[in-house]
Amino acid sequence: MSRARFLLIRIVKAVVVVCAIAVANFFLVRMAPGDPAQVLAGQSGAADEKYLVQLREQFGLDKPLPTQLYIYLSNTARLDLGYSHRQQQPVAQLIAERLPATLLLTGCAFLLSLAAGVMLGVWSARNVGSWADSAITTGALLFYATPIFWAGLLLVLVFSVKLDWLPAYGMSTTGAALLGASAVLDVARHAILPVLTLSLFYMATYARLTRASMLEVSQMDFVKTARAKGLTEREVMYRHVLRNALLPVITYAGIHAGGLVGGSIVVETIFAWPGIGRLAFEAVSQRDYPVLLGIFLVISILVVIINLLTDLLYAAVDPRIDLK
Repeated sequence: MSRARFLLIRIVKAVVVVCAIAVANFFLVRMAPGDPAQVLAGQSGAADEKYLVQLREQFGLDKPLPTQLYIYLSNTARLDLGYSHRQQQPVAQLIAERLPATLLLTGCAFLLSLAAGVMLGVWSARNVGSWADSAITTGALLFYATPIFWAGLLLVLVFSVKLDWLPAYGMSTTGAALLGASAVLDVARHAILPVLTLSLFYMATYARLTRASMLEVSQMDFVKTARAKGLTEREVMYRHVLRNALLPVITYAGIHAGGLVGGSIVVETIFAWPGIGRLAFEAVSQRDYPVLLGIFLVISILVVIINLLTDLLYAAVDPRIDLK
């Protein structure tokens, strides 16, 4: 009953948070400089005032701002995210087409960075002062200080241009009608560089955080008691130290999981990855308000869901945590 009550309360809070974010995003987008009607008129080759008035009426830009907000929230409540004047498609359809690519990219990058970062952090903590510890901490500092776009360009130059091992752009080979396992392998080859680019920064963060957390927990009294009971060092490290050291890592991972979607904009642009990050970049340059608002709303929902899962994972890792 406690967990069910916790979920109910968090879902209600999540709905309130998403609504507040939707309102804030609406005003932020409307405050951006530039007139979408003029952008549309410029694309069609006609920029006279009569045509601009028609465009504003067509897309509701002539109505007062509170009226536009009411229409937007009403449509969103009916799962209608609007219509893209640039793409000539419903926004929900555009996002549905691009979202799987972004989830594939960010999901693989998150799992890789978390698994590799925790393993490197554990290895470093178990060998404090050794050459392995020095190499891991130095490498983590290097990857942490390297901008994502710079790491992506270097990987392209080395593995695509110089060695010609991996494709430099796209999600699949253009014009290749691949099916089954061949299609999966083709997507996997295209995903290696963008996934690695997106995961290097977070991998370094998790490695340093895991190392610091394990060193702190290993000095606590309950760890000394476990050693006094005669447990092996392996049992002490993995059953007592690591399990308690993972709590701050989980907190950080929950925060970064949502940030990965935002960080994917740069990576998707570099590697021409057909996700919502690249779609958001195109929408900003084209003043495509409905697409931007739809993307912001979807990202907000994803972040709220990730934070809810993070709270539930706390109780799974440490049963002493009471969900209220």
